[in-house]
Amino acid sequence: MSFWIRSLLVILFTAGSGLAVQAASIELPVPRQTIHPGSEIAHKDLIERKFPSRTAQQFAVHTNRGQVAGMVARRTLLPGQPIPVNAIEKQVLVRRGEPARLVFQEQGLTIVMQVEALQNGGAGNFVRVRNIDSGLIVSGRVQQDGSIRVEN
Repeated sequence: MSFWIRSLLVILFTAGSGLAVQAASIELPVPRQTIHPGSEIAHKDLIERKFPSRTAQQFAVHTNRGQVAGMVARRTLLPGQPIPVNAIEKQVLVRRGEPARLVFQEQGLTIVMQVEALQNGGAGNFVRVRNIDSGLIVSGRVQQDGSIRVEN
């Protein structure tokens, strides 16, 4: 086989492979309509749209509706566009500089006190807080109700 025919076959083979890769697709969750910063994202706000499979590999975007629903938009999300990972966050339940409720429970004893949050945090996040009276700084996990639980 001549050099030119072999070269042509190699070119055709690699071009054909590229077409096969481009034809593969992935379904990504996208907003149904514009979602503004600070808005909570519900399942009804999302639809699935097909994109080339390389989209999820090249860009840091969410690939599953479950990752997005219940989160809050950090910036404007456009309809039909993939949702970047850094464009959404957990709902902030505790805000820096604002009063919060600290709860300590152990063996039937419950202590509740007013503290100042030193960090923003959503459910499940650890945040640092300061006891308003003593100035003591402790860390605790933010609960679904917005309280902060300290464990011994």
